[in-house]
Amino acid sequence: MLTALRGGCPRCGEAGLFSGVVTFAPRCRHCGLDFASFNVGDGAASFLIFIVGGIILGLALWLELSFAPPIWLHALLWIPLATGLTLGLLRLAKAILIAMEYRHEAAAALSEANDGPD
Repeated sequence: MLTALRGGCPRCGEAGLFSGVVTFAPRCRHCGLDFASFNVGDGAASFLIFIVGGIILGLALWLELSFAPPIWLHALLWIPLATGLTLGLLRLAKAILIAMEYRHEAAAALSEANDGPD
């Protein structure tokens, strides 16, 4: 879990899992683990839609019922907050999913299933 928080390789733990904001590097610079063999897909984004949406909705409803601010203030607050939370948590969620795939050897099982019958 700590390795995922730092964006580290699930095998060696060294930083370098990401080459961009939420883009995986092709492979680990230290141990050579091929990150392309893992299939994280859109699972992380699907969960984050519900988590971030629930947080934003709860805060927006509280603000509206407590203070009744103008609509432009809602847009000024919630759009940047939703974007920041999504990007920040997406990176963490993708790192956790790739670490779980590595730990449970899901990439090896997927490659064996794609090879076809023996």
